[in-house]
Amino acid sequence: MARRRDDVVDVLVGRNIRILRKQRRMSQTDLANKIGVTFQQVQKYENGTNRVGSGRLFRISAIFNVPVATLFDGMEQASASQPDASPTALLAGPYALRLLQAFSQLEDNSLRKSIAEMVEHMPSKCEEGTRQKRR
Repeated sequence: MARRRDDVVDVLVGRNIRILRKQRRMSQTDLANKIGVTFQQVQKYENGTNRVGSGRLFRISAIFNVPVATLFDGMEQASASQPDASPTALLAGPYALRLLQAFSQLEDNSLRKSIAEMVEHMPSKCEEGTRQKRR
């Protein structure tokens, strides 16, 4: 039997679940216990490997105290060929939400600007360092 391809909707819903869970500092096990599944099942939901049923979507939205539609945020920007096109998808990356939360607590706009510029330059500096090491 052929394996089901991950659907862009399943991937985005999973990412939104992950973002909401991390925002609330909730573990996968905690969420799993509240919705009556294993933490491995929550992992599969968050990765978009398994589809979340409508009843479970409703329970998850109730746990996070958000409308069910919130779990579909980002669908307007995403397409079947670009599931990472949603700005919301960026928050699901490792440490992204933590970085944004810490950044938003900074009150000094010049410090915010300096940090943003530093981070923007990091990928190009990392690539230069990698190229120099290869020589």
